[in-house]
Amino acid sequence: MAVLTISDTRTLETDTSGALLAERLSAAGHTLRSRAIVMDDIAAIQAQLRSWLADPKIEIILTTGGTGFSPRDNTPEAVKPLLRREMDGFSIAFHQKSLQSVGVASMQSRAFAGQAGEAFIFCVPGSTGACRDAWDGLLELEFDSRHKPCSIAGALPRLREVCA
Repeated sequence: MAVLTISDTRTLETDTSGALLAERLSAAGHTLRSRAIVMDDIAAIQAQLRSWLADPKIEIILTTGGTGFSPRDNTPEAVKPLLRREMDGFSIAFHQKSLQSVGVASMQSRAFAGQAGEAFIFCVPGSTGACRDAWDGLLELEFDSRHKPCSIAGALPRLREVCA
């Protein structure tokens, strides 16, 4: 797995959202293969993602930031052209969960997920609370091969037999 923070202002020392995702996935027993911060720039986002997508050991990428409506929020515009399929259910589930914590402000998020080649990319807002909403009860279960009826493990080439 890899975690990408998309921000014009964060550093590794101030990136609480990326840190939360990295900590939660490591605590769940997953291997964090890489973590980076890039400017909210389409070319920069795509360059980092393409690098990770070329690495067969990185099967899942979590991005945080750039999913709102400010002029510099470019994550969907950068990531969606790389996807071959979108996972509409993630956006729906995230918004249902987010509604409980931030109310109608959830509508301002363009959180989404999809498949790029054989890897999956999950894009969530840049706030630590939104990352918590995305992980707790959603991503933590989706990434757990023991979760039934089936987790995303069944869609990863090396684990397809898990849900067969």
